[in-house]
Amino acid sequence: MAILKIARMGHPVLRRRAEPVADPTDPEIHGLLADMLETLDDIGGVGLAAPQVHVSLRVVIFEVPERRVGPDAVVPMTALINPVIEPLDDTMLLGWESCLSVPGLTGMVPRHARIRYSGRTPRGDRLERIAEGFHARVVQHECDHLDGILYPMRMTDLSLLAFSDELRHGVPEPKETDLAIEPVAEHSEE
Repeated sequence: MAILKIARMGHPVLRRRAEPVADPTDPEIHGLLADMLETLDDIGGVGLAAPQVHVSLRVVIFEVPERRVGPDAVVPMTALINPVIEPLDDTMLLGWESCLSVPGLTGMVPRHARIRYSGRTPRGDRLERIAEGFHARVVQHECDHLDGILYPMRMTDLSLLAFSDELRHGVPEPKETDLAIEPVAEHSEE
């Protein structure tokens, strides 16, 4: 296992659509997942996509830790290969997000409130879940990486993009035009 270098915004691997994985049970995929888990553990984030470690494959890992959502909404570390996301309604929520590939910044990002996601596990089994709240936000954020999308590209109000350490001075409020999207106080650090 190894701690991998994180690609930062501007690197070409983060701008292109990642390739599907032909065989989720391939030992090379298992090695990649082990390295991604070690890298994420070292950094202390909640999710990581393969393109972020310079591998253009449709692979993500994520968790929803108790410190973020309380004991009833925890999602254990999950590896998802070739994920597909389906919004379950038109409700969007605004929430703070950060990204390992956009270090030092955080932004208010609209995301679907409820989604269904599916994909393959490293054993090749089909995994399908319904997600809402922080869980849905994390999955959408990580899967965006597979399509060459970073969270600032989803933002509707760039005045709500800030250096993370500057938020100690107070959190900016969304403009009236954004109030149709319910503001939430989530802060997602990958």
